[in-house]
Amino acid sequence: MLNGQKIVVVMPAYNAEKTLRRTVDEIPRDVVDGVLLVDDASRDSTVRLAASLGIPTFVHVRNYGYGRNQKTCYVQALRMGADVVVMLHPDYQYSPKLITAMAALVTSGEFDVVLGSRILGVGALAGGMPLYKYVFNRFLTLAQNLLVRHKLSEYHTGYRAFSRRVLQELPLNENSDDFVFDNQMLAQAIYFGYRIGEVSCPTKYFEDASSINFRRSVKYGLGVLGTSVLFRLNKWKLASSRLFAADGRKLDDASLPPDYYREQREPVAAESGS
Repeated sequence: MLNGQKIVVVMPAYNAEKTLRRTVDEIPRDVVDGVLLVDDASRDSTVRLAASLGIPTFVHVRNYGYGRNQKTCYVQALRMGADVVVMLHPDYQYSPKLITAMAALVTSGEFDVVLGSRILGVGALAGGMPLYKYVFNRFLTLAQNLLVRHKLSEYHTGYRAFSRRVLQELPLNENSDDFVFDNQMLAQAIYFGYRIGEVSCPTKYFEDASSINFRRSVKYGLGVLGTSVLFRLNKWKLASSRLFAADGRKLDDASLPPDYYREQREPVAAESGS
């Protein structure tokens, strides 16, 4: 707890068995009040490991996508009574040690959203980010800074902290279930005037860390540009996208049909081999 506010860490997971334990071991338990994991139908033993580590785990019955995973994460964190929610990927790319700093910036009341930026400092390339991803990141960030007229060092980090109010008030159920969800969420936060801060975050790229391939990166990039154009057109009153509608669909208990995920309370038994 920080400044009397409850801190919950959410981990959207897919095939994170090899890195989950290292990630969880570095979460600062003196500050964090709760941790939960949402598994998007992993093919490995992520669910079994998470349950054995005592982490409340919610399992999608099939692979719905990274954006839907986050929606489940945030609804469950709000149900837990979180005042601040920190999204941490369980692939050990981002340092869990920065949770305290990121959450503190939100609980201070100065920021509503805080991003762990790989670009501030020398984190990205030094941490092994492929050159084409770095160039792609810089181009997209420049385009977005120009289109949304809000300067950030990057829009594409997966390490984020949010106030409860942001998660309750943004029309997140209008967003994609795919990777562009991340970018749509930031664009919405800017559109509705929430305050965004950044901290420098070292990153690690290695074999077991998750990463989307070139084809998915291109699809994501096109989605980012489309989101930014919609943002600008809505600001100019030349379009009326549901992404930026004040009465757009919010996240709440009713937004999660009970048949698309299940709660895993106990470690699952190992499957018998043939």
